[in-house]
Amino acid sequence: MWSYDPESHYKPGISLVGFKVEASDGHIGKVDEATEEVGSAYIVVDTGPWIFGKHVMLPAGTVVRVDVKEEKINVNLTKDQIKDSPEYDKDKHRGDSAYRDQLGQYYGRGHI
Repeated sequence: MWSYDPESHYKPGISLVGFKVEASDGHIGKVDEATEEVGSAYIVVDTGPWIFGKHVMLPAGTVVRVDVKEEKINVNLTKDQIKDSPEYDKDKHRGDSAYRDQLGQYYGRGHI
């Protein structure tokens, strides 16, 4: 769940910050932060006005395609799944294993 799928066309070293993020049913925002740490990679998406400025952390395993030319990332989640995900607070949750466990439980319940 916390690693990029080799089929996603993600290449280590590519900055994903600013890429558009598309859920399976439409646009959800732009990448605000991304990591490529082996076994704990994720993207943080700024949903902008769509969910009133909420930020969400998505495990790298939710990424199904990275289009570098179009600067777009597709994830295998719906807008509702993302909207209902646990709240992200960068000051509180960055590196927080309990928060990652919470996300793992949420996305592991058949969401991905």
